[in-house]
Amino acid sequence: MSIHENLLGGPPPTHLPDDPGPRELLASGTSPADVAARYPTSSLAWARLADEAFERDSVVESYAYARTGYHRGLDALRRNGWKGHGPVPWEHEPNRGFLRALHALARAAQAIGEQEEYERCSQFLKDSSPTAAQVLG
Repeated sequence: MSIHENLLGGPPPTHLPDDPGPRELLASGTSPADVAARYPTSSLAWARLADEAFERDSVVESYAYARTGYHRGLDALRRNGWKGHGPVPWEHEPNRGFLRALHALARAAQAIGEQEEYERCSQFLKDSSPTAAQVLG
């Protein structure tokens, strides 16, 4: 028996491929807007834009950025074998952009009073990665 076998019978974890370009640009201080323009499929860039907008109380703008990052992440997950459910581990760094965008979407939905979307996204985050839910709050 493999030590990686899922004994609960659920889908295996999804690990997105590494795309270090956006992460390295953001780490070097490049603005998230410039990174998103250069790498529009980067959930991490959109999540960072959502965080910046939220911090300056531009909640609707944050929601829009988060929704874009969330959908870009769903596209990437599906291209990599995800079937709509199953683990998306926080521990795998390339997954963090999607998880951050999902968290930002939940946060912005709550801020604008969209309770059902907040609850759906919060549960989706917990189901995808309990670690991400804990780390991101």
